[in-house]
Amino acid sequence: MKAIKYTLISMMLGGLTAACNFLDKEPYMVTVDTYFNTTEEASSFVTGVYAILGQSTFYGADYMYLVAGDDLAHYGGSGRAPATKGLICNNATVSDPAVTGLWYTLYSGINRANIFLENIDRVEGIDLTLKAQYVAEVRFLRAYYYFMLVQCWGDVPFRTESTKDVIGLDMPRTDKQTIYDFIVKEMSEVADEETGGLKTAKDLNYKPGRISKSTAWGILARVYLFRAGEYHRDKRAATEAETKTYYEEALKYAKLVMTKGGHKLTPDYWDYFIDLCSDRYNSKANESIWEAEFSGNNTSDIKAEGRIGNIIGLAAPDMSSKSDVVGSADPGYAYEFMFATPKLYRLYCINEPSTADLMSLDVKLTKKIYETADPNDPVYKTYLIKMQDERFLWNIAPFAYMEKDGKNTGVTGRKFYEWGFRDAFITHDENRSYSYGDATWNSGTDEPKEGDYEYNSVFTANIARACAKYRREYEEDKKDKNNTAINFPILRYSDVLLMAAEAENELNGPDNAYAYLNEVRDRAGATMVTEGTLNTDQFRQMVKDERGRELCFEYTRRFDLIRWGEYVENMQALVNNARAGGEWNQGPTNVYTYFNISDTYNYFPIPDAETAVNKAITTNNPGW
Repeated sequence: MKAIKYTLISMMLGGLTAACNFLDKEPYMVTVDTYFNTTEEASSFVTGVYAILGQSTFYGADYMYLVAGDDLAHYGGSGRAPATKGLICNNATVSDPAVTGLWYTLYSGINRANIFLENIDRVEGIDLTLKAQYVAEVRFLRAYYYFMLVQCWGDVPFRTESTKDVIGLDMPRTDKQTIYDFIVKEMSEVADEETGGLKTAKDLNYKPGRISKSTAWGILARVYLFRAGEYHRDKRAATEAETKTYYEEALKYAKLVMTKGGHKLTPDYWDYFIDLCSDRYNSKANESIWEAEFSGNNTSDIKAEGRIGNIIGLAAPDMSSKSDVVGSADPGYAYEFMFATPKLYRLYCINEPSTADLMSLDVKLTKKIYETADPNDPVYKTYLIKMQDERFLWNIAPFAYMEKDGKNTGVTGRKFYEWGFRDAFITHDENRSYSYGDATWNSGTDEPKEGDYEYNSVFTANIARACAKYRREYEEDKKDKNNTAINFPILRYSDVLLMAAEAENELNGPDNAYAYLNEVRDRAGATMVTEGTLNTDQFRQMVKDERGRELCFEYTRRFDLIRWGEYVENMQALVNNARAGGEWNQGPTNVYTYFNISDTYNYFPIPDAETAVNKAITTNNPGW
């Protein structure tokens, strides 16, 4: 970066289509000496600070390879080799390209924010309220980028001034607690109800692409909860702040979202995700609080597409080159890289019977399972639990798309993995998704691969199945093979409710926390937790499991496990089961290695590209 002059070359030009219509096009090239003359130039520079979120090195793609591996999700697919970048397959090095890319992308965002804050006063005639909003948004984003750095790397170089010269760039790592102090100060000040500058979510018409007070309050709750668990990574006793003060602050900010944000849960769990995949906002309720925005289908000069729904989604034949294949014949191509672990499957199955018990019921259960089975049968009860929790058939793939002729002429049906799934899915479906009609499949005959049909058994041993949360069939435009318009979910209201439940329980026990937990469970159709039945430890575990059921595949789990001090333990607990195969057969044969981690993986490695040029960094994170 040359002295005085700053060049901002974007990987994403956002702001001209449906998902990004709140911002103007970000600047392609900027010379600061001759910029910041008009309100329009200031606005475009703000867009450049936001645009960091959509980079392919961040939420646009690689973040999914970096943080998706946890005890509920793994890199999957039959015979698939390990990922070549990221931490997801436990094979990263200090030169990992995804790790390096995220490090420099976050610092690029911080530098852009510093440039803006140093120059915004030069803009003449700008409306003061708009100026205050821009300054607040940029301060928040700078603090958020620092939070991402601290979550991933711990102590990192800390800069609040822009880079103005190539000389003297060496900078040592700053203690993460100092950076935390900066993060919470910046976020709390810009979210202040009287003087902060941020708009309310209502002022922004509940369009979650732009930072609102609700965004700042919700992320502050997340920051404080993660900070409360830092003593686990440091291998020391918790401070008083970590056992009390940080939970008090997390609860305070979560309650601000709940009481003043105007948010509520959508009627059905899938409503939020259908909106996300349909490129629209909060059509049923104001559940979405913050999203990283994407748009387009790779057919225009504006490149604002992402990869969610493609890297993670339901596999289907690639019809992107077939202009005449549309609708249900083209539900959208995905690589199906992210799979659920059997542990996630079982979180929806309380007191699950053994495989032998399930297989013995072949002769007892029929499609009319609800009417013919003994309601006291433990297997039937387990079945009902799975079917009642709407999240089960939405988050974990209930079916695979089929193509009758196998010649890329279009999807013709769905094969449901378990007996009863089809009936349950259609009961919940209410014409919400594509339908392929009825099909029958009798034992001993070839699969029809046309229409909707089920395996001819009540249970299949293989329960490591693909993530189904992001479904490309809801994209309105003709689908590109690799690029989607699906926004990345950063914060939604159910997360806030569960953070409130967790913080309340840690401070005061569960008495006043049941309502927050049960609001999430009630929306999902899950059984309510009776007040007074759990002690603090039991409620804590219930919240941890509920976060898994509710937020799986939303890239919060890895950091949840780290702040609970359970990441290595929970991952290691899966190694032997994964090594044995069986219910993991749909995953790679070496999937067990993905969970065989050490404490090293509580942090990302500082990239060797950084240590090679920044001689003030003399040590890497432990184990790297």
